[in-house]
Amino acid sequence: MENVIEIVQMALALSVAFVWIFRFDNVVKEFKQFGLNDLTRSLVGASKIALATLLFVGVWFSSVVLAAAVGMGIFMIAAQYFHFSIKNPFIKRLPSLILLLLCVFIVIESIQ
Repeated sequence: MENVIEIVQMALALSVAFVWIFRFDNVVKEFKQFGLNDLTRSLVGASKIALATLLFVGVWFSSVVLAAAVGMGIFMIAAQYFHFSIKNPFIKRLPSLILLLLCVFIVIESIQ
């Protein structure tokens, strides 16, 4: 099971990093739709990249995994809230929902 958790951590970390680094133009559009300013977007982005880095490092140093997964999960709950608030279709909410479920899986496995 340890290998599965590590794979999930890596998938979550790489997904978040990919979106915030290589698909940043989509992030900018979404934050404008949500009515959030550039400073908020920058703080969220830096925080998510830092948490993704901790999840990646957590493969070798497991003590950081729980905090990183909880933090990332909170951001994914916020993403769900903002997608619902502007009435985005389910397909737009699906990526953050999947990442939230991965966070929940990591948290559950980390506390066992």
